[in-house]
Amino acid sequence: MMNVTVLAIGKLKESYLRDGCAEYVKRLSAYAKVNVVEVNEERCSDNPSDSEIQSVIKKEGERLIKKIPKGAAVIPLCIEGTEYDSRAFSALLENISLQSSHICFVIGGSFGLDDEIKAIGKTKLSFGKMTLPHQLARMVLLEQVYRGFSISNHSKYHK
Repeated sequence: MMNVTVLAIGKLKESYLRDGCAEYVKRLSAYAKVNVVEVNEERCSDNPSDSEIQSVIKKEGERLIKKIPKGAAVIPLCIEGTEYDSRAFSALLENISLQSSHICFVIGGSFGLDDEIKAIGKTKLSFGKMTLPHQLARMVLLEQVYRGFSISNHSKYHK
């Protein structure tokens, strides 16, 4: 069985996001062992300077890197990543499963991911050019991973 880790900055603040993520984690349990790891977000001022933003990104990145499971295929979520349709994303998950039994998705905070984390991932994932709040991106990711496994397993979920 595949192991899927989702590393994410911050806790889910809204109950509808917690409920949605919990639902997809439950559904995914038929296909994979899923572990969602929340990493503390770095505090900053209400109107941060560019250097303060870079400091936040760096500190959050250091925390995230410490949590990446050994031997996992790392997939950072970032705007520079590749966009996939659902079938292509399913194929990507299948291909990765041939090389590793563990996939680790990494979601940065409101300022994004450190370049060091982006460099670790052979594959980078983008949900498009639109900006999503990082907490919503977590639920979208879990749904898409569930959809990808559903496609691979010929489930009726994907239409």
